[in-house]
Amino acid sequence: MTLSKEQLDQLAGRCLMVDVEGPVLSEEEAARLQKMRVRAICLFRRNVPDAASTRRLAADLKCALGEDILIGLDQEGGGVMRTLFLPQAPAAMALAAVGDDELARKAGGAVARGLKSLGVNWNFAPVLDLNNNPANPVIGERSFGADPARAAQLARAWMEGHLAEGVACCVKHFPGHGDTHTDSHLDLPVVDKPQAELRDYELAPFKALSAHAPALMSAHIRFPALDAEWPATLSPAILTGLLRRELGFRGVAITDALNMKAIRERWGQAAGSVQTLKAGADLSLVLQFPEEMEASFDALRAAVQSGELAQARLEEAAERVDALIRRYPSRDDYDYAAEQRAADEALFADAWRRALTPYGEVPTLPAGQRLRLVVQDQAPSDGVSEAGLSASKLVAALSHRHALEVVRFQQRAALDWSTLPQDGVFTVLASTTRERYGRREQQTWKPDLHLALWNPYAAADIAAPALISYGFADAALEAVSRRLAGEIAAAGRLPVALGQPYQEQ
Repeated sequence: MTLSKEQLDQLAGRCLMVDVEGPVLSEEEAARLQKMRVRAICLFRRNVPDAASTRRLAADLKCALGEDILIGLDQEGGGVMRTLFLPQAPAAMALAAVGDDELARKAGGAVARGLKSLGVNWNFAPVLDLNNNPANPVIGERSFGADPARAAQLARAWMEGHLAEGVACCVKHFPGHGDTHTDSHLDLPVVDKPQAELRDYELAPFKALSAHAPALMSAHIRFPALDAEWPATLSPAILTGLLRRELGFRGVAITDALNMKAIRERWGQAAGSVQTLKAGADLSLVLQFPEEMEASFDALRAAVQSGELAQARLEEAAERVDALIRRYPSRDDYDYAAEQRAADEALFADAWRRALTPYGEVPTLPAGQRLRLVVQDQAPSDGVSEAGLSASKLVAALSHRHALEVVRFQQRAALDWSTLPQDGVFTVLASTTRERYGRREQQTWKPDLHLALWNPYAAADIAAPALISYGFADAALEAVSRRLAGEIAAAGRLPVALGQPYQEQ
C-alpha cells in the first residue's frame, strides 16, 4: 500500500519521543510538535518546577497533540527524581538494603501516585542493571544490588505497586549497564564478556521480568558476544533476536536518549533513529536539539519511502505504543489528597531510616557534641542524577543535634588534610557527590567517620567507619542525624560488595 503524505507523517511521528524547552509550551514548539506528529514527550527537571506548572504543561501538550499521549520522565527515587515538590522516594539500593518486598511494592505505588497527579503516565524506572562493577560511574545506588534473583524480586514488587496505580513503567537499561567503567553520556562503553556469562548474570533480571514489564529501555553499550557490530540500541540481534524472539518481550521498546555521546557523536540522532527502528525499537528518544528532532522525523519518512525501513515495522511499533497509551492514559482528574501525600511521605521516611547502613564500627556521638564537618561546598549534577547535596543543606540537617565546625572546600584538590587542626575534635567527612576518591585522598584524608551520602562505594575508599544512606533526601539526612546521636540504630545491610579502594583508570 502506498502511503499518502499525511499517513507517512503520522507513522514517522508516532515512533519518536522528544523533549521541550521549559515549563511553558511555546506556540513555536507546539507547531513543531504538530508538524512532526509526535505524541510522546519526555520531561526533565527544567520542565517541572512545581505541581501547578507541570499539570498546566501536561494539559497544554494534550491540547496541542491530542489526549492519546505519552508524558514520561525519570522518577527512579534517590538522586534520580525529576520533581523537587513530590515526596522524595528512596533509591533502589536503599530498598534493597531494607530487603522488604512489601515496602518496595508500596514505594512503587507511592511514586506512581505523585506522577499520576501531574498527568504523567510513563516512568522510566525501575533500573534492572546489576552492581557487579564498583567502578561504574553512573549506576551505583540506582540498582537493586548485585544478586540477580533478589534484584529482580524487589524490582518486580516495586513495578507491581507502580502499575497498580495506573502509571506505566519501563525497565532499563537492556541488556545491562552494570559492568561498565564508562558513562554512555560521554562515550560508547563496551562489555566484552562471554555470552554465557551475560545470560547468567546481566540478562537474568530482564528475563525474569520481560513478561511483566509494559516497556523497556535499551542501553548504548556494545556487547561483542551478542553483536560484533552494533551497540544494543542499534542492534537487530539484541532488540529483535534476543529481546523479542528469545525473551518473548511484547511491550514497548524505547531507546535511551540518542543525544548521548555514545550515539550522537558516531551516528547522529537522525541516522540513529532509522537504525534503531530497523533493529526493533518502537520509540526513538531524540532530545535537546530541535533541528535534530526534525531531521529524525525526515529521516524516518525518507527511509520508508526508499524501502530501507519497512512500513510494517513502523506500523508494528506504533501499535505497541498505542496499546501502552490505551492501558495507561494520562489523567487530569486524580487528586493527590493531603492525607495520602502525608502517608506517602511517612512511608518514604521510614524506608530511608530502615535503609541506613553501617560500614565498620560507627560510633555514637551524644547530642550537643562538637564535630568538625568536612564537606564540598556545592555538589553538581553528574549529568544523569540531579544536583548533589549542598554543604548548607547538610549543615542545617546535622545542626539539629550537634555543634558543627564546618570545613568547606570547592574541589577536592584544594583541600590539604594536613592543614586541619590536630586538636582532638571528632572529624566527619561527608561525601555528597557520586565521585569516587583517588589515591591522594585515600592516602592522606583521615576522618574519624565517613558519611557516604550518595555513592555507597565511596565508603571503600576512605580508611574510616562509614554510615551509608544511599541518598540525600531530607528524610535520609534526618535519619543520619538521629543515628549519630544514638536515637536510632542503623540496621540496613549492604546488597553489594564494596570491593577495594578505587583505582583510577
